[in-house]
Amino acid sequence: MTTKQALKEQFISIFGGETSALRVFQAPGRVNLIGEHTDYNGGFVFPAALTVGTTIVARKRQDSLVKMAVTDLPDFVTFDFSDADALDQFKDLHWGSYQIGVVKELLKEGYPLVGCELLFHDTVPHGGGLSSSAAIEVATAVAFLSLASDQPFDMVRVARLSQLAEHNFIGVKCGIMDQFASAMGKKNHAIFLNCKDLSFDYVPIVMDGYKIVVSNTKVKRSLATSKYNERRSECEAGLAILKTALNEIDCLGDVSIEQFEAHQFLIADETVRKRCVHIVSEDDRVLRSIRALEIGDLHAFGQLMNGSHDSLRDLYEVTGLELDTMVDEARKIEGVLGSRMTGAGFGGCTVSIVADDAVAHFIQTVGDAYQRVTGIAPEFYVSEIGDGGRELSTFDSSEDKESQA
Repeated sequence: MTTKQALKEQFISIFGGETSALRVFQAPGRVNLIGEHTDYNGGFVFPAALTVGTTIVARKRQDSLVKMAVTDLPDFVTFDFSDADALDQFKDLHWGSYQIGVVKELLKEGYPLVGCELLFHDTVPHGGGLSSSAAIEVATAVAFLSLASDQPFDMVRVARLSQLAEHNFIGVKCGIMDQFASAMGKKNHAIFLNCKDLSFDYVPIVMDGYKIVVSNTKVKRSLATSKYNERRSECEAGLAILKTALNEIDCLGDVSIEQFEAHQFLIADETVRKRCVHIVSEDDRVLRSIRALEIGDLHAFGQLMNGSHDSLRDLYEVTGLELDTMVDEARKIEGVLGSRMTGAGFGGCTVSIVADDAVAHFIQTVGDAYQRVTGIAPEFYVSEIGDGGRELSTFDSSEDKESQA
């Protein structure tokens, strides 16, 4: 476990000075419990913030220079934000481009910024589908806004600006879910989010006798090089066709199952039609999941998780051998209520609801079976649901309670 004090000492070893002027900020990764690839289609998602994330130790400077280091890499980045256009030269950094993208969006919005020194510490597995990029973006925005002013700021706006940084600087046209969950997470609650208008509710997650187990396939994928943008284009093509008959709709999230069943014949391309079937049915699964959890029916929720993965496998085609193997092996374990891929797919993680007394057996048995099939040693995280982006005033060991097997 890396404590806040240890990070402060590492900061001083890099940047010098005293610890008294240091401030610490944090934003979490997220796990999406159900509702996948619906966010950029204006649909429903159901993510929860985790207790792993990005922590930043920060100190204000008296100029416009920003100096950034990270605990697990030798990379060191220095830039001057006084010329916003000059920041484009940093788009292809090995490390640091997400942060600079956020700075550029803050400048475009007219936020006053100050120079600073920043030490980043990440506990979200990179490329694992738990949104390490959103954690970095939101933590960066919270740090810069807090250092520049003691005035409160809108965390929903932080989420939007972080999303724009990924669109405009990184080149990934992601939906809003990851950044929203990282910014707006609440301990022991998931977020029922309508991605069309960003209306949301917090839904208590009561897991009496069960744990959320995240299984990392250790197959990393970059959204920028995956088929993410291809899927988005296919959905846009289906929407354009449906709008010829349903001119009141603005996104696939507006289309009910009944409407889709009545008009899906208009979509001649089978691949495009399958993508749209997934989106419309996944939105319906999210709504049914909320109802199941409101009455405490974890078993029904688990079955909906299973249906989500099957749709992502067969209709949206974003799973693959590793994710499917992890899910198939998980479902064989007695005490598993449901299991599905989480995140964009093409590698990354799965999420499972596992009985407390089955967790150790789950990790051992699923891990062994997965390694036999794929040749890859997976990792498992027994997760708790944490809070969203914020400044840490005192160190709380619960921030690092995420256990890893």
